[in-house]
Amino acid sequence: MKIVKTIDEVRNIVNSWKKDGLSVALVPTMGYLHEGHKSLITRAAAENDRVVVSDFVNPTQFAPNEDFESYPRDIDADARLCEDAGAALIFNPEADEMYQDALTFIDMNKITKVLCGKTRPIHFSGVCTVVGKLFNIVKPDRAYFGQKDAQQLCVIRKMVKDLNFDVEIIGCPIIREPDGLAKSSRNTYLSAEERQAALCLSRALALGKAAVDAGERDAEKVVEIVRAEISREPLARIDYAEAVDFNTLEPVSEVKPPMLCAVAVYIGKTRLIDNFIV
Repeated sequence: MKIVKTIDEVRNIVNSWKKDGLSVALVPTMGYLHEGHKSLITRAAAENDRVVVSDFVNPTQFAPNEDFESYPRDIDADARLCEDAGAALIFNPEADEMYQDALTFIDMNKITKVLCGKTRPIHFSGVCTVVGKLFNIVKPDRAYFGQKDAQQLCVIRKMVKDLNFDVEIIGCPIIREPDGLAKSSRNTYLSAEERQAALCLSRALALGKAAVDAGERDAEKVVEIVRAEISREPLARIDYAEAVDFNTLEPVSEVKPPMLCAVAVYIGKTRLIDNFIV
C-alpha cells in the first residue's frame, strides 16, 4: 500500500489500474480512522479490485468557531488500518494541494439547509466541493459512505445525480461500540463522564425504533420519545431531533419508508450525531 500527497500521483496510479481493466473504489475520510471507516474500506475491497482512501481534514467544511485545528490526526495509525482492511492507496494531501487559489465551490439548496445545515451553514458546501474534487481526481467506479452521516449521504447522492458524476454511491451501516455509541472520531473529545452520558443518543433512538416496530405511525410521537429520553441526561443539549424523508430531507408526519429519524446532540462541548432509518 502506498501513501501519496499529490493529485498527479493519484491520477498516474489510478490511470495505470484503469488501463489494466481494474475497478476502483473511493472511501473519502477525514482520517483518524476507526472501525466504522474500516468497515467501509473492507466492503469496498470486497467489491472492487483497488481501493483509494482519501485521508484529508478538509478546512472548507469547518466554520471559524469549529474544531478544525483540534480535529484528531494520526496518519501512521490510519495507514495500518487501511492496509489491514485491504486499501491499495491513501491520498493524504495538504490543503494547498487541494485548493491552491480555488474560486469554485459546489453549493446546494434545500437539503443542505436543514438538520446539520441549520447550525453549520457552510459545512455542506465544503463537503460537496471536496467530494466532487475527489471524484474528478480518482474517477472511482464506486464510492462508500457511512449511514451515521445520513444527511451527507443524502446530499452526495443528490449531487451525483444533479451533476452527472459517473460513480455509484454506496451507503453502509452504522458501526457501534459494544454499548451502542456510534463510532466517531469526535468520541475522543469526551471525558469519562461525558462518554457515559453520550449513550443517551443510541438509547433514545432505540426507544424510537422500538415504538415504530410496535406499530407507532405518528412521526412526531416517535420524535417526542427520542427527545424525552435525551432530555433525561443532564449533560446533553439537543441541537435537533427530527423525522424526515430520507430522500428529500423534508419533514414527515407519518412513519413510512424511507423515513430518517436523526439527532444531533451536544455532550458538553462535543457535538455528536446518530440516526435510524425506516
